[in-house]
Amino acid sequence: MTVTSSFAVYGTPLPDLATVPAGAVQVSPLIPNSIALEDVPPASLAGMIMAAPPGTLERRYVLALSLRALKSGAAFTVMAPKEKGGNRLAKELESFGCTVETSSRRHQRICQTVCPETLEIDTALTEGAPRFVDGLALWSQPGIFSWDRIDPGTALLLSVLPSFIGRGADLGCGLGVIAGAALKNPTVAQLALVDIDRRAIAAARKNITDDRATFHWADVRRLTLTDLDFVVMNPPFHDGGVEDKALGLAFVEQCHRVLRDGGAAWLVANRHLPYESLLASSFARVELRAERDGFKVYEAIK
Repeated sequence: MTVTSSFAVYGTPLPDLATVPAGAVQVSPLIPNSIALEDVPPASLAGMIMAAPPGTLERRYVLALSLRALKSGAAFTVMAPKEKGGNRLAKELESFGCTVETSSRRHQRICQTVCPETLEIDTALTEGAPRFVDGLALWSQPGIFSWDRIDPGTALLLSVLPSFIGRGADLGCGLGVIAGAALKNPTVAQLALVDIDRRAIAAARKNITDDRATFHWADVRRLTLTDLDFVVMNPPFHDGGVEDKALGLAFVEQCHRVLRDGGAAWLVANRHLPYESLLASSFARVELRAERDGFKVYEAIK
């Protein structure tokens, strides 16, 4: 994609804390069809506003990319919840060579600065970049869900995953760990890997080279897939670092919609999440297939 604006916005900053100019280009990897911040030419932006992500390596990386993309003297406003990295913002920006003014409002720390002539960002760019993780034997990047390890929920699902037949989808595919296991079955005709995170889809493309796989940078809540034989998923329940049970419930609803009658859903969830009642009311049959370490795996037949 080509940058068509001299102003960029990362994520969804609170509108009463900063005004995003009309026509600003979106550069968050969590908003489908946005422009990759990595592709914005150096010293090309006249200004930027960012809702900074919570992870330290991820946040330092996108701060460094933003400063690289800004012209010298360009305004840069960054905000984050105090307990989600906001209290570290000023020091992180100062470590890159910025002079920072800070304020607080609505539990957010707001930092305002201008891009300095000299930047010290090389370490942050290296630490946050895509990489091959030896312990996983997979490509990944800080900021992707469970980027450097197999999370316990996924591990439990993998331990009981059956052999699938036909067309399926991995909703919220991440690096492609579950998809890779599903594609070991020669009876799988096609598998759609779907994730809202551009970085996850980029990593999954490297990790899954099977011709039966298709990749979709998309919001699961707006899918157009239909008549699938099976779905596998480890639904997210955080949005921007904040627990959001409605997000996982929306995954379950979409799962039911995309399956054919008789199709099977296999999902893993934290024990405390309220999926059981929705599964029971939506699907013809629901079975608990595994439970361990605070997680449950369900098989649901439409």
